[in-house]
Order: sequence, then structure tokens, then C-alpha cells
Amino acid sequence: MDIDKKANPANAVYLQSLGAAGTVTGSKHLLATPDITIMVDCGLFQGIKALRERNWEKPPVNPAEIGALILTHAHLDHCGYIPLFVKNGYHKPIYMSRPTRDLAEIILRDCAKLQEEDAVRANRHGFSKHHPAQPLYTVADVEAALPLFKVCDTETTVKLNEHVSFEFYPCGHIAGACSAKFNCYGKTVLFSGDIGREYSELLPAPEPLADADFVIMESTYGDRLHSSADTAQELAMVINDTLFHKGNILIPCFAVGRAQEVMHLIYRLKQQKTIPAPVPVFLDSPMAASAGKVLLHYPEWFIIDEKECARMFSGVTINEDYEHTKQIIKQRGSKIVLAASGMLTGGRVLEYLKHDLTDARNTIVLIGFQAEGTRGRALLNRTHEIKIHGKYYPAKAQIKEIEGLSAHADQRELLNWLGQFKVKSPKVYLVHGEPCAQDALRIKINDDLNLKAVLMKEFQKELLFNV
Repeated sequence: MDIDKKANPANAVYLQSLGAAGTVTGSKHLLATPDITIMVDCGLFQGIKALRERNWEKPPVNPAEIGALILTHAHLDHCGYIPLFVKNGYHKPIYMSRPTRDLAEIILRDCAKLQEEDAVRANRHGFSKHHPAQPLYTVADVEAALPLFKVCDTETTVKLNEHVSFEFYPCGHIAGACSAKFNCYGKTVLFSGDIGREYSELLPAPEPLADADFVIMESTYGDRLHSSADTAQELAMVINDTLFHKGNILIPCFAVGRAQEVMHLIYRLKQQKTIPAPVPVFLDSPMAASAGKVLLHYPEWFIIDEKECARMFSGVTINEDYEHTKQIIKQRGSKIVLAASGMLTGGRVLEYLKHDLTDARNTIVLIGFQAEGTRGRALLNRTHEIKIHGKYYPAKAQIKEIEGLSAHADQRELLNWLGQFKVKSPKVYLVHGEPCAQDALRIKINDDLNLKAVLMKEFQKELLFNV
């Protein structure tokens, strides 16, 4: 749809969510002002088929009418739609932090490559109802978008026009992830991005911020608290128990963020002799390996020093060749495998899952948010079988969730983050969450912080103020 200027007063500033409203993925939010319309994030829908199919629809707004695109971080549900947005007419700058720029390139290239490979596989084996099957976008489409990437230093004002500027503030979650604070006609409009944990293996806590008039806030874990158990001890118990039964430990990881965090935790457990040092650890994700190398260039984003950051790769066998995946699977003896994707939606982790899921001695460790309709959510819900590449596999392996390794703040941490805005009593708009999580957080915000929270509905325009 085009931006309907006639339907809105000339002096209106409004908010509109084109994704991640009543669901977790597909983040696309518009901040429309009299002089410029800004999009914050441009992500892919993931999860159930009905959501994924929406990625193939015509862009929900005319890309040529958007004056600036702000990227809070590099995960696919926030950046994955950018190549299509550019392909359909967006040619203005895409603003992001320095680590986000490098990580987003890696993630987008990998996403395009996988789509191209999936299309070839579907055409070869007849998986698709489309003839021929086509990728959502190609590596060439990614190449066309990269020149628009514009890096910004944190806590540095970027002026978009006479009336609108913004600044980035680190918010944990992954390296480079930021909240975006807009000065918009004298009002402060803050987009939280994905808020990280108060404690992390690698990352500092979200940076404290000054007051805001309006807060657009994620609510992924708005209805739950992460376990208070010692995460390191919890993972050690799972590993040792599985090794005792001569099984394998498979840890599906998001290639950027979680993979590096788990690698450091396993390194620390081996150093402390909490788990056996000889147990082999494999990182089977070229993207995670590339992301790890990139992160070494940005030590200022971590709470560990450069040497420690480099040492966490020691003792880990990094596999970048798909043919070697088969050899790792066949290798005798127990092993720990980290592989993408974190929600088991695709990638090499599925090859390990085919093998490990059917044996009760093995353990599948889930460490991040599992969206509705993904294999990861099905395993959390104790499904008896999983469909992979057209075939069903019985779910006999042990399924363990370690909540402490989540990259998202839980309800208490979200309320603590929002509680810092005490002077102006901002109005809060909740995005990036499933309905139950959002409504639970809305009630807590009202009861505990005495603030009004609105659940954003997709495409619905919310008037913020008139200038």
C-alpha cells in the first residue's frame, strides 16, 4: 500500500506496524511525520507457513516513499527483508551500528545462498508446488542492497531532516544491537529493538537511557521469567548426563549471538573441569564461524577481553564444508554439536536432527525463543514426531530447554528496563510478541509502573501527536 497522506492531518506524527504486531517476527515499523516517513527494521516473517508466505507478497508499503531505514540489529527477523525492499524501489540510506553492518551482510548473503540452494533442491526432487521453484531473493539482490548500508557510532546524533534526528544506544541481545531514540519535532520516540539480558556471558547489560515520550517496545518474553538456576551448572548437568548414557548433545543455535555465547560457556566449563575436556565440540555453521571472526574486531562490545574472546574458539572444530557434516555425524563416540538454525527451521542442524532425534540416549538442547510453527516449538510441546525434508522422524531424544541462555529479556527485565523512564510517564506500544505474552506484559506495565500500554495491531495507525 502507498502512504495515504490525505487520510492523515498534515501535522500528524503516527506509528504503524507492518510486521511483528501480534507475532514475533517480520519487524517493520513506520514512524510517519509531515516531512519524512521512517521505517525501523525490515525483517522476514518466520514460523508458521501462513506467516512465511507473507514474505512473498507485494511490499506492504511503497519502498520509494520511505525516507530512511533504521536497522536495530542483524537478526533475520529484523533485516531479512531488506534485499526485497531495495529490489522494489528503496534507494535511500540504511542506518546501523558498525557490528550490525558486518553481521547483516553475512546473514543476508547466507540467507540468499540457502534460498538458492533450496530452490535447486526443490526442483530436483519435486518438493515444491511451484514449477520451477524460485528463491525469495538471490545473492545478487543482497549485493544491490549493500551500498546503501551506512554505519553510525552509538550515542551520536544523526540528522535526517530539520525536525527529525536519532541516536543509537546499545541494548544487549547481540553485538551491535541498539535501541533507536528519535528526536521528532521536540518529542522523544524510542524504539527498544530487542532488549538483552541483564547478565550475559559476553555482552554488557542494556545501556540505561533518559526519559522518553513514547516507547515502542518488544515483548517476546512478556509473560514469563527465565529460570533462576545457574545456567552453567544447568548446561553441565545436561552434558554430563548425556555423556554418561553415551549420547550426543545437539544445540541448535542462532548463528549470530547464541552460538558464540554457548561456545564461551562450554570453554569455561572445560577450563573449570566441570565437563570432560576431551569431549569433542563441533561448530557446524559457516555463518556462525564468520560471525565469530567479525566479532573479534569489536572487543568494545563485549565484557570479556580480546584474548578471552579468541580463546573460546580453542578446542572447537569449525566445519564449513557440507560434505564433512556427514563425517561428523558418522564419527563414533559422544560429541557436542552447535549448528544453525536456532528454531530448527533449516540449515545443517536438520541433518544432525535426523540422526540424533530418534535415539533416546541423545539430548537436543533448546536455548532461544521458538516461534509458533517451528520444529523447535513442536519439540518444546513434546511432539512425538518431526517432519524433515518430507519424511517423519520419531522424537525419542531428550529435549531440554535452558532458559538462561536466551538472548531476550524476561518479564522482570523488561519491566526494569521500562522502569527507567520515570519523569515523563511515556505511552508504551508493545510489538514483537505473541498475543498472550503481550497482554500479560501490558497488564504488568499498567499495574506495576502505572503506565498505559497499547498492543499494536498490524497496519493500524496510532496517532502519537500533532506538531
